[in-house]
Amino acid sequence: MNRTRWTAATGIAAALGLTLTACVSGSTDDPATEPAATDDGPVTISYTNFISAGGNEENLQTIVDAFEAEHENITVEVTTLPYADYFTALQTDLAGGTVADVFDIEFANYASYQSSGVLAPLDGADTSVYQTSLAEAYATDGTQYALPSSFSNVVLFYNKDLFDAAGLEYPTADWTWEDERAAAEELTDADAGVWGDYQPISYHEYYKTVAQAGGQFLTEDGTAVAFNSPEGITAAEWLVNKSGTTMPTAEQGAGTPDFDSGLFTGGELAMWHTGIWMFGALAEADFAWDIAVEPGDAQQASALFSNAVGVSASSENQAAAAEFAQFLTSSPTTVDVRLESGWELPPIADQAQLDTYLQQDNPANRQAVFDSLEQVALAPSIGDGQAEMQDIVTEELTEAAAGRKSVEEALASAEERVNALLG
Repeated sequence: MNRTRWTAATGIAAALGLTLTACVSGSTDDPATEPAATDDGPVTISYTNFISAGGNEENLQTIVDAFEAEHENITVEVTTLPYADYFTALQTDLAGGTVADVFDIEFANYASYQSSGVLAPLDGADTSVYQTSLAEAYATDGTQYALPSSFSNVVLFYNKDLFDAAGLEYPTADWTWEDERAAAEELTDADAGVWGDYQPISYHEYYKTVAQAGGQFLTEDGTAVAFNSPEGITAAEWLVNKSGTTMPTAEQGAGTPDFDSGLFTGGELAMWHTGIWMFGALAEADFAWDIAVEPGDAQQASALFSNAVGVSASSENQAAAAEFAQFLTSSPTTVDVRLESGWELPPIADQAQLDTYLQQDNPANRQAVFDSLEQVALAPSIGDGQAEMQDIVTEELTEAAAGRKSVEEALASAEERVNALLG
């Protein structure tokens, strides 16, 4: 089914103003609030994750320690895997019946896991503590099957020093593609190795730019491709026409690991479409930088990425596992740890707790993170064919960027191949 969704200010952004009506159940010192699963004695649950890999392992342990301190009868055993290995390992565990009691998922693969029956329903979860749209993203037919653990989005990073040197005004929330294109052309000096713009030519950028152009990636019922359209062609041209003009080509290194981050941190890139998870990596940058809402064409649309945790339907300790899942995703400890460390954003609805994030510097315009939520495009989710769909779109766009196919030929081929996945 088609899980692409537009969320206006009354959705995600408005949800930021909701009041946190309750802390997670069982997160007080009153024994009466402890989950029934602990009444019969100590319980050990397992949690397998990718969210903490690569530098946030200690942050996760802080949350686990706080949970165990408040739930003396529950012990959590944590396994952390690199993102590149995680989903292969998860599939192996699911097939072998050895999956952890609690495990990470992404929005993109939620539909597949839910439909296969591996996720336990979380009927007792307090979803009022989460941003409404994020909680709803992990519910099917009114039943909650996972809890959002974090979210992040993509914004436009820019090097203020390069803009100042060129005498150009900084990007604003009112910018369009044309504004970005004009600035990128002014800022590009290929001979000096300085580029005006960088936006990956990939599925993840394409579905978003289709929305920015006013189109749809899939039909409303999700049974067929809708991106082979005038809007989809406009979006593809926006991406591939940057290659070799205002951003490097694949032959010049574009697309290789950390190439774009290296360009930006090296002061050789003026504008960069990437996620807010890069804030920490730029904390020590020796040039001035900031962020803005990504420009749009027919409209603005920001890519929203969300992780979640599910409880295994085969777990023998589902109550304790669900208790940990709620604490891990919405407790005050979690909120504090995530905001202080810059480890993506917690999915909570309480604006008061999120205000501390806005007060941090570097970047100064953190409000753009939340302004970007006024119009978002969630990634299409098609179930078992998800990874193949993403690869197909990226491959065809790459062919167009290399000049081996026209944009029209690439999209026609992608349409045929993705429709075959959709049946």
